[in-house]
Amino acid sequence: MASTGALVAEERTSILHIARTTMAALASQLIAQALHMPEPYWATVTTIVVMQSSLGAAWKVSWKRLEGTVLGALVGGFLASHFNGNLIAFGIAMVGTGLVCLISGLDRTSYRFAGITLAIIMLVTRTQSAWTIAAHRFVEVALGIAVGLLLAGLWPERLRTSGTV
Repeated sequence: MASTGALVAEERTSILHIARTTMAALASQLIAQALHMPEPYWATVTTIVVMQSSLGAAWKVSWKRLEGTVLGALVGGFLASHFNGNLIAFGIAMVGTGLVCLISGLDRTSYRFAGITLAIIMLVTRTQSAWTIAAHRFVEVALGIAVGLLLAGLWPERLRTSGTV
C-alpha cells in the first residue's frame, strides 16, 4: 500500500498534468482558430497526444508523427486529386506508405500518422482541392506538435508515476 505522501504526490502530478494538457489544448485551438484553419481541432487533438509524454519522449516521437503526416499529406494530396474517395486507391496508398516507411526506416508511429492523414485527405468529401486539404492537415498537425512541445519544454513534468491521468 502506498504511503499518504506518495498518494499526495501522485495526485499533485495528475492535477499538474491535467492543467498542462488543458492549457496546451486551449492554446493550440486558439492559435489554429486565429490562423483561420478550417479544422482547428486537429491541432488540438495532436497537442493532446503530444502532452501525454515527457518532453524527451515527446520530442522523439513528434518527429515521427511529423514524418508520417508529411508522407500521408504528399501521397494523399496526389492520389486524392485523381481518385478522391476511391477505396481501392486508398488501400493501395496504405500499402504503399507502409512499404515506404519500412524501406526508409520509419517506424509504426510514422506509418500510423501517414495512414491517418491519408484517410482524412482521401476519404472525407470536401469542396476544396486535395492539395489544399493536405496542406491544412500538415499545418494543423505541425501546429499541434509545436504547441505541445513548447508547453512541455516551458512547463516540464517533474514527477512521473504510472497509473495516473
